[in-house]
Amino acid sequence: MASVLTNTAATTALQTLRSINKNLGQVQDQISTGKKVATAKDDAAVFSITTIMKSDVSGFRAISETLALGSSTVAVARSATEAISDLLVDIKGRIVKSQEDNVDRSVIQDDIAQLRNQIVSIVNAAQFNGLNLIKGGGEVDVLASLDRAADGSVTANKISVAKQDLQTSVQALGTGADPAITAVGGTGVAAAGGTQTITLDGSVSAVDEGDGFQVGFTYNATAYSVAYVARDGDTINTVATQLQTQLDGLGITDFAFTLAPAADVTTDSAVITFTNNNATNAVTLLAETGTSGGTAGGGLGGLSSIDVSTEAGANTALTDIEGLINTAVDAAAVFGQGESRLEIQNDFVTSLIANLNNGIGALVDADLQEASARLQSLQVQQQLGIQSFSIANQAPQNILALFR
Repeated sequence: MASVLTNTAATTALQTLRSINKNLGQVQDQISTGKKVATAKDDAAVFSITTIMKSDVSGFRAISETLALGSSTVAVARSATEAISDLLVDIKGRIVKSQEDNVDRSVIQDDIAQLRNQIVSIVNAAQFNGLNLIKGGGEVDVLASLDRAADGSVTANKISVAKQDLQTSVQALGTGADPAITAVGGTGVAAAGGTQTITLDGSVSAVDEGDGFQVGFTYNATAYSVAYVARDGDTINTVATQLQTQLDGLGITDFAFTLAPAADVTTDSAVITFTNNNATNAVTLLAETGTSGGTAGGGLGGLSSIDVSTEAGANTALTDIEGLINTAVDAAAVFGQGESRLEIQNDFVTSLIANLNNGIGALVDADLQEASARLQSLQVQQQLGIQSFSIANQAPQNILALFR
């Protein structure tokens, strides 16, 4: 039915043209922005996912920089430790020479003193951005990853590298009082076949640099004593571990020393338990002391006591230097392992950033080849739509011919 009031064909052509123009606008936006999802309006789900992924990429870029900084810090410590190891080997060579009778031991001792001063210089200089890993205690934590759970929560994951104190300072207990080490369990006597405990209470007092902890007892009429002065960064667990290690080093086969570390070093206690496996002899005295204001001993504190100016000193030095070399070598191994872990993690983070960017691109980037082909198609459709609309608009004019 022809009508001058309702032009169905023109209405249909107009709707089609509007749809073509809308699609054409979308394709032009994709070409101009390079994205098929530029705003949440384009695809809310994809936009939400990719925005979170972009935030993760930003975080991982910062982590990569942190890992590079941490790796450089550890590399400086490793290089310094290796240099110290070489100097200790040189000192060992001097000590070996001092074993002969026909040598000037005083000259050799002067050489050793110079090498020792060089070690001190390296220890003091081995810092990166103000952080020195071969002075003091504790550890350095390097942010290594952000782990996102299924519920969206994010947890920071860190790589820890323990400091290795290679200072030559000699340990010395202070004179002040410190309450962190508490009274021993029981009556102070570990009966034959019994146990005894020493508790280090983290809730009473934090461990500060210079705090001293000493344990002494008498067994089979022989007095024994071990002590440890805390370094910067040490905790109750650090102190307890050091004391247990020294107690084990006493070589008392009748005793076993076990450690239960504190779950929280600021509120809980670390407990060292003595187990007396001798059925006859009891520990007649078990004493403990906490002090403050002391000097923490460095890992190479034994260098200060090396003196080859006498035959007896030369013989003792030969044994002592082996332990010092092992200390330096062990420290180099710790730093080497830490540096390797940091580099591996940095390589992984770099690869992860690339993969995340690829994933984001797959979700939001426009296929410009496809968009170009579609643009051509839509432009043709637009021209045809305009012509169809024009033809449809001519239909009412044809009605006039009926009235001529």
